[in-house]
Amino acid sequence: MNEDRGNLISRKKPLYPITNGLNTYLERYRRIRTRGVKYADLTRYDNSITLFDEQGRDTLWSTVFFPDLEQTEVHRALLETYAVLKSYGDMSAVEDLYVDRIDLCLYGNTLPYRARIVNKINENFDYFYIKQVDANRIYGLELEHILSPSRIQYFVNDRTLIEEHIIGIPARDFLRNDVPEKTFDQVRLAKVFVKFNERCFVRLLGDMHAGNFVIDVRRDFEKSHYMVRPIDFDQQSHHWRRDVYEPNKYPNNREFVDLTMHVLNEDNRNQYRLEERAQIANRILVSHGRFNALISVMEKDCITEPTNVERLAEQLAEHYEADAFLRCASMGALVGKSTRMVLEHGADEPGPDRSGHDT
Repeated sequence: MNEDRGNLISRKKPLYPITNGLNTYLERYRRIRTRGVKYADLTRYDNSITLFDEQGRDTLWSTVFFPDLEQTEVHRALLETYAVLKSYGDMSAVEDLYVDRIDLCLYGNTLPYRARIVNKINENFDYFYIKQVDANRIYGLELEHILSPSRIQYFVNDRTLIEEHIIGIPARDFLRNDVPEKTFDQVRLAKVFVKFNERCFVRLLGDMHAGNFVIDVRRDFEKSHYMVRPIDFDQQSHHWRRDVYEPNKYPNNREFVDLTMHVLNEDNRNQYRLEERAQIANRILVSHGRFNALISVMEKDCITEPTNVERLAEQLAEHYEADAFLRCASMGALVGKSTRMVLEHGADEPGPDRSGHDT
């Protein structure tokens, strides 16, 4: 069992394929591309070394190396992929770029690769990720794109998923080095954690322990502004336990929870949860039918075992005091019901306090 996940998720999930319905949706919203690197291309590496961070700690990534004849081809395909991701495939945008490093995460659920792209003129760099296709992850990315304050750039090429790098300080590193000392900044951080917790629960995004989200810190004209962003979407609507979808329930998020409980009273927490639910409702309304199109596909898709749907439906019905959840036959239907309740009851009390420890 993986202790870092707070003992809420004990085993890896299988990969679920893209159905015809999901493929049609992805084509409609221009998430399908036919150019660039394939995941299988990167499996041809012949050597690797452990990648350490600046403090000499194991990053759980390994840098991989290719035979000379393979390297040129792989690097060219990676640059083309980056052009498709960032500039609609215009190769003139990558003329001054080169592939500096290719890393493999042996710790990850699906063994993702990460490419580091460097500008040879000014040494600025960026990353992107090459992963195996999984329907849970794609639904997670789409829901993040539609329902969160942030947009997500990704595309699918056959059985390969290409994702942009999400900028931010890994939450575990943030807890070690960057927790603000001033009360005003702590309040701002606690506010966004409450909203993040609410958003994950409403859309059923699981596994948000401190290793799977980042803190994006930006300077305002007077103070710092914080944003909490997920970086792993494998456990979108897959697990049967309600707690899996509540970041405050993970032991290694305890410091965020303690901070929230210390600087925000219950009225504050409810205020921010209501704000987030109203914002989710507004994002659905301004998605111009995209959210409804996604849920329509997701409701028909099988992305977990049927028993998981039944068990989670019972818990959500009890939590919301709404028997309608018991009539949901898929994870997509549960997500649809949960998020549409935001539209139907956005101004109502959002239920028991989920922003801190159980009360």
